[in-house]
Amino acid sequence: MNLEPLLLSLKVAGIATFIVFIIGMISARIISRKLFPGKSILESILLLPLVLPPTVIGFGLLYLFGKNGWLGQWLMDWFSLQVVFSWIGAVIASAVVSFPLMYQSASAAFQNYDQNLENAALTMGASKIKVFFTISLPLAWPGLLAGLVMTFARSLGEFGATLMIAGYIPGETDTIPLAIYFAVESGRMEQALMWVIVILCLGFSAVLWLNTWSRRKINFVRKA
Repeated sequence: MNLEPLLLSLKVAGIATFIVFIIGMISARIISRKLFPGKSILESILLLPLVLPPTVIGFGLLYLFGKNGWLGQWLMDWFSLQVVFSWIGAVIASAVVSFPLMYQSASAAFQNYDQNLENAALTMGASKIKVFFTISLPLAWPGLLAGLVMTFARSLGEFGATLMIAGYIPGETDTIPLAIYFAVESGRMEQALMWVIVILCLGFSAVLWLNTWSRRKINFVRKA
């Protein structure tokens, strides 16, 4: 059994989730707490991948990171880094598609607790960084964790945008969703079924763990 699609999918999803978690948490923290002209437009842009077809997202990424794209040329000239038809392209596609899930969860998490706790700490002389790590982050953690799990699950199953920008190169960009598609295309139904079962188990495990953890937390709070 060739485990390359599984290992590559975990690698791509893991890196994409890490990137999205950091950027999504920071952007949600900043944007959700401030009122400024164009806030609704900015949030609509950030959430746009939720409603766009993956092929449209893939085309946009291909336009930006392709050989003639301004980001693609810059990365190649300065870092000799090729994004298109590489696993890096798969990471970028997964990150862009899954970002709205993390942003929504983080935004809700930072708004669903009493901000007076932060203000009290600030008035007592605590720095903003200390307040964030000792008060904001622990209080928002349940929502952030939910976004983290859903981001990983979404990254693991990304197909359309990945195919557009990364293509299908065995050993390089053959994530599980791509391996399923091309196995079916070539008539290897047993292999496709095997990968379907694998990704179903991974996705189900992530959602089941999240639901179980959420219920345990709710029961703990009620008992307390």
